[in-house]
Amino acid sequence: MVTELRHKGIKDERILGAIMNIPRHLFLDSAFAKWAYADIAFPIDSGQTISQPYTVAKQTSLLKLVGNEKVLEIGTGSGYQASVLSYLGAKVYSIERQERLFHKTNRLLKNLGFGRVRTLLGDGYKGADRFAPYDRILVTCGAPFIPSDLLAQLKIGGIMVIPLGDEEEQKMIRLTKKGKNQYDREDFGACSFVPFLQGINRK
Repeated sequence: MVTELRHKGIKDERILGAIMNIPRHLFLDSAFAKWAYADIAFPIDSGQTISQPYTVAKQTSLLKLVGNEKVLEIGTGSGYQASVLSYLGAKVYSIERQERLFHKTNRLLKNLGFGRVRTLLGDGYKGADRFAPYDRILVTCGAPFIPSDLLAQLKIGGIMVIPLGDEEEQKMIRLTKKGKNQYDREDFGACSFVPFLQGINRK
């Protein structure tokens, strides 16, 4: 799988090392375990998905992590992306809106030794102001607009990576905060994510 990611343009050896060393099959339903190291997405609990490894690696690379950054992740899901960020030295705060999935993933991350990841049950549109500001914000679901609360919680000089658009067409966007209301915006092409929904689902 790592060889395939290299062929697709992932060059950062730290990210490739994380992908190589984190056991992806443990984040999947056992029915999918034999395909866990294929570069494809899979369904997980609560109607969510675990992203394909290339997407995880690409979003991670766009964050330009150096080490020890405080990262807010929107959409914990299986916890795989958060584990990659933590492996690279980030202090991760990860928000999940699906309560059932939140509890399941929180247990898994602790069992796998990723206790440094702080999991939060909440509305991703509101972020987590009590731990702000953040050096990086990563959104792992397709947003129809950029939430103002997330922009406010990003440090000046910080980076946000977010899939932006409707369910039919999304673009991977990187924002670099240059001032209180000043941002550089870069477009990294088409992508496809589950929708970024508001509120908390307690079912």
